[in-house]
Amino acid sequence: MSVETTPRAHATVAGATAVFTTPDGLVEPLAASPNDDIRQTIVQRAATEARRAGVPVQLITTGDRGEHHLLIAADGTIAAAAAPASTEDLADPGSSQEGREVSTEAPGHEPLRNRRAPEPLSRPSFIGTDSATGAKAMGWRGLFARLGLGPSPTALERRANEREVSQQWPGCRAIAVANGKGGVGKTMSTAMLAAVFGRYGGGNVLAWDNNDTRGTLGWRTEAGRYDTTIKDLLSAAPDLLAPSAGISDIARFVHHQSVDRYDVLRSNPELLAVHQRILTAEFDLLMRVAARYYRVVIFDSGNDESAERWLRMVDSADQLVLPTLAIPESAESAALLLDALRERDERSRGLAENAVVVITEAEPNPRDAARIADGFSGHVRAVERIPFDPALKSGPLRLDNLRGPTRDAWIRVAAAAARGL
Repeated sequence: MSVETTPRAHATVAGATAVFTTPDGLVEPLAASPNDDIRQTIVQRAATEARRAGVPVQLITTGDRGEHHLLIAADGTIAAAAAPASTEDLADPGSSQEGREVSTEAPGHEPLRNRRAPEPLSRPSFIGTDSATGAKAMGWRGLFARLGLGPSPTALERRANEREVSQQWPGCRAIAVANGKGGVGKTMSTAMLAAVFGRYGGGNVLAWDNNDTRGTLGWRTEAGRYDTTIKDLLSAAPDLLAPSAGISDIARFVHHQSVDRYDVLRSNPELLAVHQRILTAEFDLLMRVAARYYRVVIFDSGNDESAERWLRMVDSADQLVLPTLAIPESAESAALLLDALRERDERSRGLAENAVVVITEAEPNPRDAARIADGFSGHVRAVERIPFDPALKSGPLRLDNLRGPTRDAWIRVAAAAARGL
């Protein structure tokens, strides 16, 4: 296909933002998310135009790092494109009047949607030099080096999942992590989900240890400045719900994770269940506090499925996540819970059918992982596998401690949960 017949899009880059002009001449602003490069955002936008047109789109970028001519395919792959014959051709793509709408605006007032992106300044921009991003490769060459002339399917999937997790909802959303058997990865799953939602969604995420008996979420996460637990928060709930309460007042009752950007509401693993039971009315009061201060709440549930706080957790949840190890006993426990929820009531049946099952490989190359995944497939909305990773077995749970494939797997799990919210 010749350059003359190829649809042409333009992007003027300034730091982490850009002005994008479609082949039809429509102008729109673009901004990169905290975890993306603006050039990746531009390529994705050009790929959208290529899919719409059914042919590759020539992308011309200008900015403080020069001018680049690229050919963007519908799948986001990148190739070099020949420069047009003249700069006049760049300034006014598709100058023919044929097929254009007749403007109904007053004389001298061009419709906004027909305006072209402004010509870039000849001097370098003093804004958005990316000086704080470290020593990684910069600009389009850096993007090419990282992506190998185009984003790989894995990179495209990861970015799509990150966008899914980073969305915001009107009101608080709750995810229940449940399995009636102990030692199957509930605490691990709660921490990893909270970390992904906190890191990619901008914080305001609470991991709630909803366990009467020896809840250990606090043991595997970072301690804050206060030795406080859920019972302390319960006592302070009326004050935290008062009109005069501020957003920072919750800080003394939760334990902030400084890197993964979520908060932990601890139980006390040193107390017997009889000393820290939470009844229905108390749970509802705590949930009102959580909904006021957080956008996402993730419950690390206990093993007593008859406890009032366990039942209210299910009644309050928007999404169910069932963790299991890649062993038959653990998987059978998860399956039995799904069966029980389907029989409980209509809302619980919906949670079961919409559930996300997470199969963690506690050892390298487990024999039963594929068979267990196949067994759940078709009975829940999504089944995801977490590869073996020593960082998950013991010690602090940190997203940055994971191997790359493990981290990507947890982002997939969080994205699957987000789709159910």
